[in-house]
Amino acid sequence: MSSASDPIDFEPSSEALASMTTSRPSGWGPVRAYDWLDHHAANRPAKEAVRDLGTDRSFTYADLDRRADALAGYFGSLGIGRGDRVAVLAHNGVEYFDIQFACARTGSICVLLNWRLTVSELEYIINDSSPMLLIHDESFADSANELQRLCSIDSLLEIDGGKPDSAYERALGEATGAELQRAALTHDDVITIMYTSGTTGLPKGAMITHGMNFWNCVNLGIPAGIGVDTVHLNILPLFHTGGLNCYSNPVLHAGGTVVILKTFDPAETLQVLGDPAQGITHFFAVPAPYQFMMQHPDFETTDLSRLRIAGVGGAPCALAIMEAWTERGVLLAQGFGMTETSPACIFLDPGDALRKIGSTGKALMHTEFRIVDDDGNDCGPDQVGELWVAGPNITPGYWNKPEATAKAFEGRWLKTGDAARMDDEGFVYIVDRWKDMYISGGENVYP
Repeated sequence: MSSASDPIDFEPSSEALASMTTSRPSGWGPVRAYDWLDHHAANRPAKEAVRDLGTDRSFTYADLDRRADALAGYFGSLGIGRGDRVAVLAHNGVEYFDIQFACARTGSICVLLNWRLTVSELEYIINDSSPMLLIHDESFADSANELQRLCSIDSLLEIDGGKPDSAYERALGEATGAELQRAALTHDDVITIMYTSGTTGLPKGAMITHGMNFWNCVNLGIPAGIGVDTVHLNILPLFHTGGLNCYSNPVLHAGGTVVILKTFDPAETLQVLGDPAQGITHFFAVPAPYQFMMQHPDFETTDLSRLRIAGVGGAPCALAIMEAWTERGVLLAQGFGMTETSPACIFLDPGDALRKIGSTGKALMHTEFRIVDDDGNDCGPDQVGELWVAGPNITPGYWNKPEATAKAFEGRWLKTGDAARMDDEGFVYIVDRWKDMYISGGENVYP
């Protein structure tokens, strides 16, 4: 086993256990899920929370708080409450955060839909999650209507680029959250269902809890230096954990500002990164956008001096990309995660990026990992095995998939399905997919 902070091997006596139990305060129970938006609206109402460049709109924490309450009131008018699902099929926009916080306030669950999927692929997800409401933007109106015809969706609500007379904005204007009774939620309650790519079969809906969101904010917020003065540019789809949770949610948790682009464009992204009026301090992407930007003619002249941290994940980052950005004064912070881990669990400090090329780093503060062989025994340095992770940021399982959930876990350990090794300094390297391994001549072989 290896971890940034291994658990202490401590076995308390039965008397000590009894003492700890009886000394708990009255009413002690699961940890309450706190409302970050409500906190910031009360303490920094005029602070900018979201800057939506796709529609040229800006929202303070007070604005976002009012919108979340109004949308929660609209949910209530449709009979949507605790445990009910609300699906989203839309390009990036402030509406993702409206919906997330409205779901949190009603106890409902947000189902994020990948707009790259076909209607037939989305039909499976809709039937699996059974949302009462599908919120979609105008570009997906045909798909939404077809899905309503094919599946049991009670209501549709269309987003139209922030136009005051759009169905979505009218719903916010007409609804009221004044009488809203906010759901009493704990860290164990589900806030989001994110469907995995289905590389091992049909997509599975990973359940993301309020606690997972919180611990991801802590896990990422500390090494990324996220705070009230953070201004994060998000280009990744907000239906994906990379867009929503690296670093958008951690920034909102800290009271910073999230800047949203509707979709990625290399020239536009470089322009925003270099614009002092935007003041971008944080950025995250998969390797491809970094490559596209470094190949753009504006890359050499863009002022990147305000960037404090640029994260990269989702795939191995090529040395050429690392070196090109390092030459521009930007050290890329690599990491490893997956939808089921909310997503961050391993992080490579930018200072080690070039020294440990190919490594995803070490365990984040509130995550443990093991690398195990076929028999579940811990591997030694540089021995390849399957990566297992544990911690409060790990999914409780898959929606409607008890067998898949049971198969994914060994006790409290989530089996990632990734083949990995750890060097003698404790740095982790992802080798391949463990499930792609085959045996030849008694040796593990990776295609």
